[in-house]
Amino acid sequence: MNNLIALACGLLFGLGLLVSGMTEPQKVLGFLDLGGLWNPSLAFVMAGAVGVVAVAYGIARQRLPALTHTKIDKNLLLGAVVFGIGWGLAGICPGPAVVLLGTGSAKGAVFFLGLLGGMALFEQWVTYRNR
Repeated sequence: MNNLIALACGLLFGLGLLVSGMTEPQKVLGFLDLGGLWNPSLAFVMAGAVGVVAVAYGIARQRLPALTHTKIDKNLLLGAVVFGIGWGLAGICPGPAVVLLGTGSAKGAVFFLGLLGGMALFEQWVTYRNR
């Protein structure tokens, strides 16, 4: 039953990304271009998402006390910078990349392969660093 609920949530999330335009790199880049012809439409999508996540986080935090980690370290900041650069260059982030992969988008497939490659490189770096 849990798998069916997870599948339904994933499908709903993917449908929401498609309907909102979060899978359209040009629309995302228009949102990120504050100095040009800024497209604020995705701000409403993000505001709605933040509201949903805030409620879900509050529920999860009550059930899983381990979610109280608040340390901001260099790994978190470096990850945020790399994520932001990738998002700004491609106009795609990981969630929409999975949706694009499912639609057969070549750009989504290339981005997803790059995402997997970046994760593999990170794991190699952590292994090397911890030796």
